[in-house]
Amino acid sequence: MFLANADVRKVARLARLAMSEAEIETARAQLSGIFALIAEMQAVDTRGIAPMSHAQDVSQRLREDAVTETNQRELFQSLAPQYKGSPQVEAGLYLVPQVIE
Repeated sequence: MFLANADVRKVARLARLAMSEAEIETARAQLSGIFALIAEMQAVDTRGIAPMSHAQDVSQRLREDAVTETNQRELFQSLAPQYKGSPQVEAGLYLVPQVIE
């Protein structure tokens, strides 16, 4: 695919990028290289090849789904900062100052 400097200028304008002529020429060359690689990859016959998610046939080691930590919720909530003499916890939730009106 042929890409002209005018095409790069248009994309840069749409992306709100200020580019000098030298930057436009560099970007045009890089984008042309990317498009050439895409065309080369699309030319490969992939019929009969199953799609895969990874280049190697590997699987993740899985661990048993078991609780490994003790429940310390009450301890953590008892350590909540004090505000006017009472903890900043209500109904099991931490209370924070309102920041959005």
